[in-house]
Amino acid sequence: MNKVLITADRVIVGPSDQVTVDGAVLVESGKVAVVGAASDLEAAVEAGVPRLRYPGATVMPGMTDCHVHLAFDAGRDPIGAVAKADPAELSTAMADRAAQMLAAGVTTVRDLGDRDALTVALRASIDSGAKVGPRIIAATAPLTSPGGHCGFLGGEVSTEDDIRAQIARNVAAGADLIKVMASGGALTPGGPRMWEAQFTPGQLRLIVQEAERHGLGVAAHAHGSQTIAHCVAAGVRTIEHCSWRTAMGIVHDPTVVRHMVENDVSVCRCVSGDWRQFLDQMGPERAKEMVAVILEMREAGVRFIAGTDAGVPGAHFGDYVGMLEFFASLGFTHPEILDMATVNAAHALRLADTGALAPGRRADLIIVDGDPLTDLDALRRIRHVFTAGRPVSGSRETLADSRERD
Repeated sequence: MNKVLITADRVIVGPSDQVTVDGAVLVESGKVAVVGAASDLEAAVEAGVPRLRYPGATVMPGMTDCHVHLAFDAGRDPIGAVAKADPAELSTAMADRAAQMLAAGVTTVRDLGDRDALTVALRASIDSGAKVGPRIIAATAPLTSPGGHCGFLGGEVSTEDDIRAQIARNVAAGADLIKVMASGGALTPGGPRMWEAQFTPGQLRLIVQEAERHGLGVAAHAHGSQTIAHCVAAGVRTIEHCSWRTAMGIVHDPTVVRHMVENDVSVCRCVSGDWRQFLDQMGPERAKEMVAVILEMREAGVRFIAGTDAGVPGAHFGDYVGMLEFFASLGFTHPEILDMATVNAAHALRLADTGALAPGRRADLIIVDGDPLTDLDALRRIRHVFTAGRPVSGSRETLADSRERD
């Protein structure tokens, strides 16, 4: 479909405070050509161009999940599922998970750790049209300390030469960014604890410098309060988790938060759809402390971006909206939340061609029943998904159904 005019009750242009009521989007050759009032575009666009009309619906930019692991299966033993899997079978499973995300309205995913650069191969298959899936931004093997968090993915380093060599290997494999496990994590038995540093401040600076030398940014997995400070000082682009943990509990540093804002460091809290159970497991006092820190960062102006950590235990690939509902429960407004999933995510990932519906940008867009600016559950009522202007098969209704509404 080279050219199509899509009309709906509203078009969220992006940011989410920019809405065209009774709006339309003209898609041409995989890109957004024009956005405007439906009456104007209906009159201006040639009669032979297909019209897709969606009464009661909203057209908006496709959403981004800034933190996924397509190689993981969301089961109880993700390490075993990755480390022991046959490469061909794992590749097939990853393609299925990517398709699940696209069907949920996620048109871009940032994969922050896989095995054998399998995400790069999947990215190529999707880009060529051989497979259907979201746009993939791939980190390949994350850098970690020997025996450290997610060392089973093949990115263990100890010396400065190791760091340079691993980054070079990732670049050669086709990485779009570098991921560093700056602190420990809960997923890897026997590794450093979540608040313990895996790299020195000097090593973190080297990682950022080497990545920049190759034209890449750095995403840092960082739970520990001191590690978060070191990552911000080193110049990473995003902090993943950012839970401000110490051996004594949650302790955040307002000075570091201010530096995040000043240096345009975005935060991906990595919240999955099972967040209610997670809060229960934390206990009321720790949960209250965690929420308070998030709200203080928000008040300070930290840019939050949407990410589910899909693939780790309990974080399922089809439940993107559950993560957004966590932020709604904290009092984030719906426009704020939609921006986390669209324009803020695109800014943090340095994607100038997506995140909003504007002339010249990729036609990554979704059509949902209702108005997500007032009802986040509308994001579960996906009617159509377009990726680079291509309609995704398996949407809730066919394109013919939409034309019949004329």
